[in-house]
Amino acid sequence: MAKAFGAETTTDEVLEGVDLRGKSILVTGASAGLGIETARALAAKGAAVVGAARDLKKAQQATEGVRRAAANGGSLSLVAVDLASLASIRASTDALVASGKEFDVIIANAGVMACPKGKTSDGFETQFGTNHLGHFVFVNRLVPLLNPGARIVSLSSAGHRFADVDLDDPNFDRTEYQPFVAYGRSKTANVLYAAALDRRLKGRGIRATAVHPGGIQTELGRHLTPELIAQIMPAGREAFKFKTIPQGAATQVWSAVVAPADSVGGRYCEDCHVADITNDPASRTGVRSYALDAARADALWQKSEQMVGERFAIS
Repeated sequence: MAKAFGAETTTDEVLEGVDLRGKSILVTGASAGLGIETARALAAKGAAVVGAARDLKKAQQATEGVRRAAANGGSLSLVAVDLASLASIRASTDALVASGKEFDVIIANAGVMACPKGKTSDGFETQFGTNHLGHFVFVNRLVPLLNPGARIVSLSSAGHRFADVDLDDPNFDRTEYQPFVAYGRSKTANVLYAAALDRRLKGRGIRATAVHPGGIQTELGRHLTPELIAQIMPAGREAFKFKTIPQGAATQVWSAVVAPADSVGGRYCEDCHVADITNDPASRTGVRSYALDAARADALWQKSEQMVGERFAIS
């Protein structure tokens, strides 16, 4: 009988009895919060984890506990990548491809949230450029390294409900910038990207999924002000309960190595299960239908290729 997992399930509970010896797993954002916990949980079960981070010195110090927890042949190594820089992404992926290292899982965990209006080094709006375009180029360039049966997990958020993508004005050149609208666009893009990638790769037995980790208090919230918090937690609503970091990382770990691939492929997961599709504005759970729309996903793919100046013939 399958174990029943939910919102309070932790990474260690998800991985109880799981042996990941011989598995190679890449995790972006491995210098804080969910990235560190994800790497720790996987390495403790024997996985060879490659952590990608912008600041290698910070990541080296922050992941000392990951290396101590590694067991059964598990390990952690680090690579540098700045997801807000196409030059950095291309240099990092070129090095990984040249090394010939193969992967069984890529977890696109890194991201930024509700930051002030800004631009990446390539002129993209910061949140869309980092959360979506950065991972779009990074992951697509590593597809040749994926083993048969591999999985890709794209970190989205319930914040996708704040906004659909705007393919006519992705950089807020004509639209008034609002931090959570920009965040919502980028998180919707994460779901659409996973859906598009899954359709392109499932014929090879490789599946992609998007996940919402839940509300967790990590460095991701560094830009949150009382005013911004009030926008997403209006008065009169039921009190919000934050998850712990091990609870928050559980869904991405579950989707990556525990859940049946055909169940999660092309889907959006939360609280260690596949979420229902709902357009109810009052619902705190579920995924909006626009985030899984196939035509919208393909349009975003084409727009993303145009923006980054690189085509990906993935099938």
